[in-house]
Amino acid sequence: MNEARPPVKSADRTLELLEALAAGGPRGLVELARELDIPKSSLHGLLRTMTQRGWVETDATGTRFGLGVRALQVGAAYLDSDDTLGLVSATLDALAERFGETVHLGRLDGPNVVYIAKRESAHPLRLFSAIGRRLPAHATALGKALLAQRPDAEVDRLLDWPLPSLTPHTLTTPEALHADLARVREHGWAEDREENTEGIMCLAVAVPLRKPAVDAISVSVPLARMRDTTAADIVADLHRHAAHLQAAAHLLP
Repeated sequence: MNEARPPVKSADRTLELLEALAAGGPRGLVELARELDIPKSSLHGLLRTMTQRGWVETDATGTRFGLGVRALQVGAAYLDSDDTLGLVSATLDALAERFGETVHLGRLDGPNVVYIAKRESAHPLRLFSAIGRRLPAHATALGKALLAQRPDAEVDRLLDWPLPSLTPHTLTTPEALHADLARVREHGWAEDREENTEGIMCLAVAVPLRKPAVDAISVSVPLARMRDTTAADIVADLHRHAAHLQAAAHLLP
């Protein structure tokens, strides 16, 4: 396939619309047309077709559009067919049982990391997250664990500069991010201390099933419950599970 050829316009618009609804939730026709730079008449026809096919749903007024049940079915089919998820599932269970905190499996997708699986914290005070949520890789421990698997030149090509700041603690300059990734490479684990969500610390390691790794596992803890010994225990357990998963990599197709 010649990747230099331009995309099919109608297909490109359809996918842009799905991605916009996935990222920002239900919106009205005017807002979507402005955001996607699609004429309202063309967008209205696209929305009508996608609604008839179940990819888009409307509210009671018929003026706001959101993802439909077909999008859920496709997402669920992706997870059902994912061999890595099956291999890592027991690890997620074990980490959640030991620490009682939120545990994630994340996957690098361009400049972002996507939550592929999670285990909820046992505590009322916890990190809010959802499977399928996308976050800037540079602002998460999961993302930095995976970016560190790549040389800085490749990292710079992957990311969207200037880097967005999610909190006052987010690293946004090349110098700060490169220095942090160098530390991740040296120690083998990544840390996000309030860089994604204020009051939350996350620790992560890459899952070495492929080279370079595309998946990482993490444990997220409110700083109010974080102790030095807790952080050390989490990092040790993450490394132990990553080693076991690396030994099982031959089970993947």
